Amino acid sequence: MKKVVTFGEIMLRLAPEGFLRFSQANSFDVVYGGGESNVAVSLANFGVPVDFVTRLPKNDIGECAMMEMRKRGVNVDKIVWGGERLGIYFLETGAVSRGSKVVYDRAHSSMSTIQPGMVDWKKVFDGVEWFHWTGITPAISQSSADACLEAVKVASEMGVTISTDLNYRAKLWQYCDGAKREEIMTELTSYCDVILGNEEDAEMHFHIKPEGVSVQTEGHNVKAEAFLSVCQQMMKKFPKAKKVITTLRGSISASHNTWAGVLYDGTKMLETRQYQITDIVDRVGGGDSFMGGLIYGLLKYPEDDQNALDFAVAASCLKHTIKGDANLVTVSEVEKLMGGDASGRVAR
Repeated sequence: MKKVVTFGEIMLRLAPEGFLRFSQANSFDVVYGGGESNVAVSLANFGVPVDFVTRLPKNDIGECAMMEMRKRGVNVDKIVWGGERLGIYFLETGAVSRGSKVVYDRAHSSMSTIQPGMVDWKKVFDGVEWFHWTGITPAISQSSADACLEAVKVASEMGVTISTDLNYRAKLWQYCDGAKREEIMTELTSYCDVILGNEEDAEMHFHIKPEGVSVQTEGHNVKAEAFLSVCQQMMKKFPKAKKVITTLRGSISASHNTWAGVLYDGTKMLETRQYQITDIVDRVGGGDSFMGGLIYGLLKYPEDDQNALDFAVAASCLKHTIKGDANLVTVSEVEKLMGGDASGRVAR
């Protein structure tokens, strides 16, 4: 496979042990992760050569974030060094009827102060087949959005396949109003060949809603067909897109979710089986693991979208069993689950 590039912010994640609340914590577990870095780790685990592009502070904490990516097999020689600090987020893990909480501390981070021209995108995309960004990157700051736009323009000029996970984050879009946010995301997404997003992403970024169904009231009983109208509206708005994909998460509780996905290619809609994910270990990074699996699947099975979609859902289902941001599973483990073996028996 040819190389994939992802671009975004990696952060220091601090979380109380187990299911403790912030107010109960005397110590915090340390993990490094972020939307695009998580995708890169998934791809590296699947044997895909991948570069992660970001901006890190030249201090010990920045070095730790870089080393975390390197030890997972991700190429880090395109990282830009500079700025004041690494972004941080605090995670309180929910259970049963108590949802998880995230508190961001990423103002003035190195990535938030990146500027267009800091990355030599023509050099980055030389010999690259695929470029991935998420809606988190332009949400960080105007300059980060500008750098992302610079990247997608160069990637498009060089014939690189471009994908996005729309990833709406209400707590991040603080530097502009909703109209400006829509303008930024519309321009960036217009360059994309593959678009991933759920119903909230489509509504908050583009005012696109499922027709004839309320996702909030239907809960985990929502059928995949309900999202056909979202996919069709997305393709009408973004004619360059060849595939629009939606993840279907039903939140029965913080510890029990259903999980599936659909893919629309402009003519037909494909659907996966629905997984019951009970006793969730860590759901953070679930969407990133889906995207990593999807990119791998579309590269590995370019003529078989159903297989690619099934791989993505199975990979992300397994991520819910793994502590931390990134999905640390192998191709064989994903294929085993795809084949119907969810027994969890010891491999001897």
